[in-house]
Amino acid sequence: MGILKLFEAGGIVMLPLLGFSLLGVALIIERIRFWVRINKRQNRVVRDVLNLYRLDNIVGAMDKLRQNADLPLARIFLAALELEEPTPDEFRLALESESQAEIPVLKRFQNIFETFVSLAPLLGLLGTVLGLITSFASLNLGDVGGSKTAGVTSGISEALVSTASGLIVAIFILLFANTFRGLYQRQIALIQEYGGQLELLYRHRYERGEKTYASTR
Repeated sequence: MGILKLFEAGGIVMLPLLGFSLLGVALIIERIRFWVRINKRQNRVVRDVLNLYRLDNIVGAMDKLRQNADLPLARIFLAALELEEPTPDEFRLALESESQAEIPVLKRFQNIFETFVSLAPLLGLLGTVLGLITSFASLNLGDVGGSKTAGVTSGISEALVSTASGLIVAIFILLFANTFRGLYQRQIALIQEYGGQLELLYRHRYERGEKTYASTR
């Protein structure tokens, strides 16, 4: 059975399922590009920044972050490092606040994916009901093998095709949605890990500066 015939056999519910699948594919491609960019560059950039900061090369670390401001962790670090002589508590608060601001960026389209996964099987079920209604409406026990048998066959075909299509769309989107959710959770763990390392480095630098200032008085 060709694609067009399969689409026709599925009935009216195939239209929203087609829309879900096309939009889902477009959003999946955008998220794949987003996560590939992050996983390809971010760990290396953040490690370089931490090493520069550890060597007291603050200017070099800031330049590195600004050059990679399209990365979530770079924006988080910049929000804290651009503060003017903050206390360790203020520095930590800046890291935490910017981390919370990055969550919607990391979870982008997750609610849409979940909606598609929930609605696609329901639309398939609706197609099943409509197909069965068509079959029963065409059913005539006294006309077995007659002209109305085609209506029964068409209704059963609509019920089966729409159900299968709804499940295929839901499974396809669910596979990628769970992958993106796993990447998001991993990113949150990395933000906490690298953010904690930067906070410790800043705290040591701040305390060292305080001791130096106290010894000169």
